[in-house]
Amino acid sequence: MGCFSCFDGGNKQRRREEERLASEEARAKAAEAAQKRQEQFEKSPAGRAARAQQQGLAKQAANSNKGEPALKWQMT
Repeated sequence: MGCFSCFDGGNKQRRREEERLASEEARAKAAEAAQKRQEQFEKSPAGRAARAQQQGLAKQAANSNKGEPALKWQMT
């Protein structure tokens, strides 16, 4: 039976190629679904609130601590 193993090699290779294509297609569909979920989230009230919060934090980080120490203390 060892001499017939070369006939199965092409079949294995074709099966591997089909699996690779199926996997690639599945990854593409998953990426597309993730993109749609992201767009829906950004349009939702929660998404808008999250974006506003991130912008507020970024603005606060840019304006805070203008060269002054974060903690001030005074001896009396």
